[in-house]
Amino acid sequence: MPKRFSSVVGRSFGDAVRDVIQATGMSQRRIAEMLDWEQAKVSDLVNGKGGVTEVELAMLLGLCRVLPDEARHLLALHRESREKGYLVFPEDGIPDQVRSLIDQERLANKITMWSMNLIPGPLQIPEYISALIERSVRAKTVKAEEVIAAKTARQGIFHYSRDFIFYLHEQALRLPVGGPEVMRNQLLHLLCMGNRNYVTMRVVPTAFGAHAGLSGSFRLLNYDKFEPVVFTETENSSLFVEDKASLTTYVDVLRLLDGQALCAGQSRELITSILA
Repeated sequence: MPKRFSSVVGRSFGDAVRDVIQATGMSQRRIAEMLDWEQAKVSDLVNGKGGVTEVELAMLLGLCRVLPDEARHLLALHRESREKGYLVFPEDGIPDQVRSLIDQERLANKITMWSMNLIPGPLQIPEYISALIERSVRAKTVKAEEVIAAKTARQGIFHYSRDFIFYLHEQALRLPVGGPEVMRNQLLHLLCMGNRNYVTMRVVPTAFGAHAGLSGSFRLLNYDKFEPVVFTETENSSLFVEDKASLTTYVDVLRLLDGQALCAGQSRELITSILA
């Protein structure tokens, strides 16, 4: 069965509409009856497949007594919902903590990450995260404890029903973040995570020289029901990329990195040698 097109912004929009309907205490069926819609129309809407005009959406929001600010937000999402790409500026200034990414990670059945300078986010221990925040431009504007708790909680995505592949550069292993003790514990954590049969770690050695991932870090999310999406981030924004040409480019980068990185066993040996 072919995967249906449902963009990241479309799914975020659908989730928000579902929340609006649930807040009324009415069922989707009842909402459809009151609007004289087929129930499938509401179902498509909350599943991120669109299918309504802006006027129809306004009717739904009015029926659900949505406040003006939230209504304007949902109307804006609706206008973007068929776009194959989604630029997000998170209110707390932390790109990889945006709700859309968290939701998409939960939906994905396979996550592949390339990290050039740092230990990949889902593999970071709290002390490592703390040290990164302390040296960042956001040090004085974010609540470090809340960020650490949120990032740690996101590591609940690890489950044997999914596949995780991490490509990282050797410099990420050797960059001293938080001091020797923190780095030792961080590398030990990598080794422990690498023991899970659904987690694969591949290191691109410094000795290899120029490599395919020089343009920067990113993650590829694959789904059972949807087309894949790539997530990239900058200091104060994040971007979901969904157009086929861009996805092909990122997949090609990963294909090249697969040939340039050490195998899982050799990568483990390299991490162990750094610990020695």
